[in-house]
Amino acid sequence: MDPKKVSELQAFVQLCTSSPDVLHLPELKFLRTWLESLGATIPPVCKNDVPPDSPQKETPKATPAAAAAPPPPPPEPSESEESELEIDNEGVIEPDTDEPQEMGDFENLEVTEEMMEQANEKKMEAIGAIGEGDLPKALDLFTEAIKLNPRLAILYAKRASVYIRMQKPNAAVRDCDRAIAINPDSAQPYKWRGKAHRLLGHWEESARDLATACKLDYDEEASAMLKEVQPRANKIAEHRRKYERKREEREIREKRDRVKKAREEHERAQREEEARQQSSGAHGGFPGGAGFPGGVPFGMPGLNEIFNDPEVLMAMKDPEVMAAFQDVAQNPANISKYQSNPKIMALITKLSAKFGGAQP
Repeated sequence: MDPKKVSELQAFVQLCTSSPDVLHLPELKFLRTWLESLGATIPPVCKNDVPPDSPQKETPKATPAAAAAPPPPPPEPSESEESELEIDNEGVIEPDTDEPQEMGDFENLEVTEEMMEQANEKKMEAIGAIGEGDLPKALDLFTEAIKLNPRLAILYAKRASVYIRMQKPNAAVRDCDRAIAINPDSAQPYKWRGKAHRLLGHWEESARDLATACKLDYDEEASAMLKEVQPRANKIAEHRRKYERKREEREIREKRDRVKKAREEHERAQREEEARQQSSGAHGGFPGGAGFPGGVPFGMPGLNEIFNDPEVLMAMKDPEVMAAFQDVAQNPANISKYQSNPKIMALITKLSAKFGGAQP
């Protein structure tokens, strides 16, 4: 199931737990009927909290303070409200909860010609019982026929038609599923399963089955019902597409925000790293100014100008140059080790020239 709908259902159950009077609202009559059919006991209406449609409900008089208070701002539409869809469910019934019917030994039974003939006789008797309006008898006869020949799809489809007349759509769906598994090219099980889904309020499934039935073998009754359920199925499909578009747009916005935030974080980290490297390159290797060629202290005029020199800053970002320069700064005699390295000597020569020029 959609996690969002499960979350909404959980919130509704919590609301009913904390305020059972909600179950007495007129629009929730179907829910009360279903709960009571399962053996649940609906708490009576609390006198202090009568449903809004009850004439017993009294509207408390507004106090001056309440009258002066500004009305609360309208709540922003929530995601759950976006998913609300109103469908005309006229004709939908409560689902049957009977035990699954006898389906016959489909896999192992060896069917003889005599069993086939007996199954056909039972089928004809069942059809006669339907004509007489004796649906329970017809149901029993079709079940006996199925036990004799469980590999004949039409028997399940015929029994499904009886279940439909008895207002047992779930049982009809089970029979039609078996019939379609045996013979997917038969129109009858699609027709009766489409009717069963219509009784259950499964509009899209109903439209799909009825359309398949008409495609395999046009039937006026199935076509008429298809014209009834198709607009509702289309409405549900369009709503789902709209909801999916909103969800996709929201995900795109969230992804764009995450990318933007990550980019800003990366740029900020880069700036901090550059500032740290510049600070480390300018001061890290020469504490107190000791060891500079010429012994120049940090407070000497012109030092800031030296460290703002692009070539000096670029050289100080090179780990090899910095390691060598720190070595020379600690012991000027070590400069001889780097005479053959033009990259290191270029920095040392430049700094030495600047320091030398700055001395009095």
